[in-house]
Amino acid sequence: MDRKKLIWIFMTVGSAAGGYMPLLWGGASFSLSSVILSAIGGIAGIFIGFKLGS
Repeated sequence: MDRKKLIWIFMTVGSAAGGYMPLLWGGASFSLSSVILSAIGGIAGIFIGFKLGS
């Protein structure tokens, strides 16, 4: 698979998973922690997609 597509897929999945995390402990889906964890998940997804695409 193309490295660029792999990075996009993992970034999307990581940001979605990070945005969902506050719901697991009873937080709101539109909260500051959701936005922050979504950004962290997206960055982690980019890193994982880059490493796997090599």
